[in-house]
Amino acid sequence: MFYSIFVPLINHFTALNIFKYITFRAGYAMVTALILSFLLAPVIIKWLQKWQAKEKIRTDGPQTHLAKEGTVTMGGIIVLVCTIIPTLFWARLDNYYVLLALFATVWMGAVGFLDDYLKAKRHMRKGLVAKYKLVGQIILGCLVGGTIYYFGDSQYANMTMIPFVKNYSLNYSHWYIYIPMVILVITATSNAVNLTDGLDGLAIGLMAIAASAYALICYSMGRVTTAEYLNIFNLPGSGELAIFCFSIVGASLGFLWFNFHPAKVFMGDTGALALGGALGTVAILTRTEILLVVIGGVFVLEVLSVILQVGSFKLRGKRVFKMAPLHHHYELKGWAEETVVVRFWIVGILFALIALTTFKIR
Repeated sequence: MFYSIFVPLINHFTALNIFKYITFRAGYAMVTALILSFLLAPVIIKWLQKWQAKEKIRTDGPQTHLAKEGTVTMGGIIVLVCTIIPTLFWARLDNYYVLLALFATVWMGAVGFLDDYLKAKRHMRKGLVAKYKLVGQIILGCLVGGTIYYFGDSQYANMTMIPFVKNYSLNYSHWYIYIPMVILVITATSNAVNLTDGLDGLAIGLMAIAASAYALICYSMGRVTTAEYLNIFNLPGSGELAIFCFSIVGASLGFLWFNFHPAKVFMGDTGALALGGALGTVAILTRTEILLVVIGGVFVLEVLSVILQVGSFKLRGKRVFKMAPLHHHYELKGWAEETVVVRFWIVGILFALIALTTFKIR
């Protein structure tokens, strides 16, 4: 919005030229998101408390979690609002990358909100039935995949970069290969973030790390000289996604203020599914679906721990971990919750740095 308002006035007020720079707008999008979080979170938390949107704690998990019974959930509303508003303020609203990312975030946020509402207000223990969540994810995947395939950059519309390899990429060739891949990425990423959201501050901190990495990637791909230097895809307009990503970073850090142990509010599926959908969509838009596995390495490990646990129990009747997902395993080994969270953040930073080095080591 600010771009559309101030850039046409540059000829009259040259100082407004600063609004043309993505770096300026991205930085202030993050600041705006952070300040909005501090202002809106207390208000929304009080509203959720009055609305009796409280978390039901599973009794078969770590016993220390029972003290969290009654903590308000659906705090993902805070993250959504504080991501969307700064993006609308600071990004170009004629940019299809931004519009598609916002659409995916709102869509998955709505699916998550319905799930949280059924659990918190209608007291349905399982919330939205899994198959209905899957339907929402599949529809979104079809819409995102179809839009990119038919209306995206014709040169790279159905391609994916391969990390560490120069001048080679995957070409999906046909819509019936590309669109299922998009569905898989969005579904897997949104579920992975949701699965990781089991400790105070864990998922939201990892999202801030992943979104920071993707902000740098989006900015690099949007600049011709940088893309040529790094020998990566040049996607004109994708730099605006850096503003969206930094809005996520600011909103995540602001939410973390209230979500770190002992949490005053939980994201719930409203935030976890929305952020996972946003992360998956940004990866698809930047043709870095494979790299997402590295950037979101902790999310991947969490999912793998569940798959291994279930598979081992069904095949051998034995568990691999004390409890899955992985963060609960370390809790039951005696690690304090804060220790698990901070150490997982450190591993998340390591994965993000490794992912970023792939742009130079090619």
